Amino acid sequence: MTTNPSFSIIALMTLLMCLTPTLIKSEEGIDVLLPISLNLTVLTDPFSISAASRDFGNITDVNPGAVLCPSTPAEVARLLRFANGDFSYDSESTTSSPGFKVAARGQGHSLRGQASAPGGVVVNMTCLAKTATPAAVVVSTHGTYADVAAGAMWVEVLEAALARGVSPVTFTDYLYLSVGGTLSNAGIGGQVFRHGPQISNVHELDVITGKGGMVTCSPKLNPELFYGVLGGLGQFGIITRARIALDHAPTRVKWLRILYSDFSAFTRDQERLISMANDLRVDFLEGQLMMSNGIVDTSFFPLSDQTRVASLVNEHRIIYVLEVAKYYDTTTLPIIDQVIDTLTRTLGFTSEFMFMQDVPYFDFLNRVRNEEDKLRSIGLWEVPHPWLNMFVPKSRVLDFHEGVIKGLLLNQTATSGVTLFYPTNRNKWNNLMSAMIPNEDVFYVVGFLQSAGGSHNFEELESLNDRIINFCNNSGIKIKEYLMHYTKKEDWIKHFGPKWSDFSRRKMMFD
Repeated sequence: MTTNPSFSIIALMTLLMCLTPTLIKSEEGIDVLLPISLNLTVLTDPFSISAASRDFGNITDVNPGAVLCPSTPAEVARLLRFANGDFSYDSESTTSSPGFKVAARGQGHSLRGQASAPGGVVVNMTCLAKTATPAAVVVSTHGTYADVAAGAMWVEVLEAALARGVSPVTFTDYLYLSVGGTLSNAGIGGQVFRHGPQISNVHELDVITGKGGMVTCSPKLNPELFYGVLGGLGQFGIITRARIALDHAPTRVKWLRILYSDFSAFTRDQERLISMANDLRVDFLEGQLMMSNGIVDTSFFPLSDQTRVASLVNEHRIIYVLEVAKYYDTTTLPIIDQVIDTLTRTLGFTSEFMFMQDVPYFDFLNRVRNEEDKLRSIGLWEVPHPWLNMFVPKSRVLDFHEGVIKGLLLNQTATSGVTLFYPTNRNKWNNLMSAMIPNEDVFYVVGFLQSAGGSHNFEELESLNDRIINFCNNSGIKIKEYLMHYTKKEDWIKHFGPKWSDFSRRKMMFD
């Protein structure tokens, strides 16, 4: 048998090239060592590095060494196996690949660099959504669920579902977030009291574990991973596909904002509304605060009423806004008048301060997009957002209101942004999942969505956040932070409490 020497040399050179590590050097001077044989689509240009170094919070600025733009989940799996040390440069080597940080990034709406990978690799999940086959969002034949690429946005899921007359049942207030991103936290909004968070409405996931395993999981198939990943802050792996529950889509919404000057009446009515279980119940419920030391946004109200709304805020210094919505279509239209009548007769709001709009279903769900456009137009969108989000147990909500809202927030020289304040039901959350909530049947979602733009100093807002947390700790109010970013292990142990042992065990199993 004869051999071609030239062919053998070429084959040998090719093999050596594949086994030899390649130094990926970004223009920021950070090196990542990746072998050619991984066959990865890696970006190191200044634009890609810069885009991956910041997030919506605009507080951190951390450069990765590279950005992966994968075309298939298998590409992500190869990267994670390599980063985890499951790779050697040749068959006789006993040295595994050096570990480095990997983080998945969707729309970059984390607040404090949670989707960053200092000196490591950021996985751009939108690339997977763009190459997903047959599409990033595939609605099932009977319209009961959608298979969704994790890098797709919720607005894309909604649009695809509405084309079939169906819809997800629970949403975040802002739709331009990635599916994988919200499922890694919880995904909360005004429907959570009825349907639970977004993590409670998932049938199945495809996950690439931190060790590089490609696993399909559900409540019955690999449940340990399924429950760990949902609300797991990305600590056990990267979601690449989610099967999202769908239901019949309404066509229109009666959208109401109802004003209160009395906090007790405000919370009492909120809690009663989230406990209703008949056809007259509302489909959406949130609450927010209007304070005289902040910007009083009256744009929702009729032009003829805006002055008296502003006057009411100035008179009482703080007004509590109950925001509710009732969805309807031609089949449910007959009960709409009953719902409005019930609200008018039974709620204890300030007389003559109930306002209503009738809007298309999509426009209602996409309402925050208009606020984004306004803020972008005046340069207040891409500013630092030192947001503080938390869950407050119902039993201490009056103490929280006195100490935080009236004692701290109302005594600020000025406030910026929106303060959310509304209750939800614990029984709509699955305690097997990683997400943490207070151990009470009803707890409040509170969000201080402040922006450090214009005259509002970032350091002052950070100081306010610290004082809020300190007040809760000193008063024994057992809050649970949401979208948190702790830097000390003891804080994580305190946060997860009785779930810490399960969290640690799952971390060892999958990462």
